Amino acid sequence: MRRSENRRHRIRDKRCRTGAGAASFRPVPASVLSLALRRLLGAVPTLLVLVTLVFFLMRAAPGGPFDRERTLPPQIEARLAAEYRLDQPLWRQYLHYLGRLAHGDLGPSFQYEGFTVGELIGSGAPVSAELGGAALLLALLLGGGLGCAAALARGSAVDRALMLVSMLGISVPNYVTAPLAILLFAVLLNWLPAGGWSAHGMADAVLPVLALALPQIAAIARLTRASLLEVLGAGFIRAARAHGLGEARVLLGHAFKPAALPVLSYLGPAAAGILTGSVVVEQTFGIPGIGRYFVQGALNRDYTLVLGVVLFYGTLIVLFNLLVDLLYGWLDPRALPA
Repeated sequence: MRRSENRRHRIRDKRCRTGAGAASFRPVPASVLSLALRRLLGAVPTLLVLVTLVFFLMRAAPGGPFDRERTLPPQIEARLAAEYRLDQPLWRQYLHYLGRLAHGDLGPSFQYEGFTVGELIGSGAPVSAELGGAALLLALLLGGGLGCAAALARGSAVDRALMLVSMLGISVPNYVTAPLAILLFAVLLNWLPAGGWSAHGMADAVLPVLALALPQIAAIARLTRASLLEVLGAGFIRAARAHGLGEARVLLGHAFKPAALPVLSYLGPAAAGILTGSVVVEQTFGIPGIGRYFVQGALNRDYTLVLGVVLFYGTLIVLFNLLVDLLYGWLDPRALPA
């Protein structure tokens, strides 16, 4: 008896020293830290190339930030150009912008007088985050549910109807569905407001969230169906059924996790699609988010505003892809680098 007690004490002491049995002391795997570090370091040249391309493309576009219907006096135009360094050679402007960017300064806006680009992004980011987050959540819930329903009803009329609707959702872009939704639900039926944000409460968010989420709902539904069908045909699912497990337990306990991995890996492209789609949706519905600032900045040749929004979007996509990879590695540790 005493020997077994001593053995238990030694095991307990060893666990305390190594941290086993205590999740709070479990170290972060080195592979996760290595992956995160490599991705963040690799994002720096990617974002630099992105900023460089946008910088020179914006300068190559006709027009300028201070073009008006009435031509400004030459003295005022020269003074504005000197104030914003637009009178300097293009390479010097580029190096000056990179220098300010290295200090976290996105510069002043050319069109929104008295505001910096950072302030404009800070005011529009919460609105865009609410819109994009709601659209992504709706796409995951509705798309995943429809995909599961289609997989469980494989070959039936329900399956064919859901896949046909999802194909239409993928094929029709949101710059088509958004005006059609306004025409149907706001103009003809008068059920929902045609635009705005927070003026009518939750009703304002219904149409823009739905228009932004529809392509992702369709894509996730098709991906979920294909993934779940593949998992349901695997050997370990047949073995689970042979042991007498119920269908609900087989689906939730054995099939759901491996079937969710492809959907999880799609979240990076889905987030990118929602970010780019929000540019059109926010402009169509008059939502004061970052996408609307991007459109107005491009039309008005607000160089610093466009560069700031592109850099902000690029950083979000990089971080979201990294988060998705880490979640994928958490669900399937074999996906992490050795």
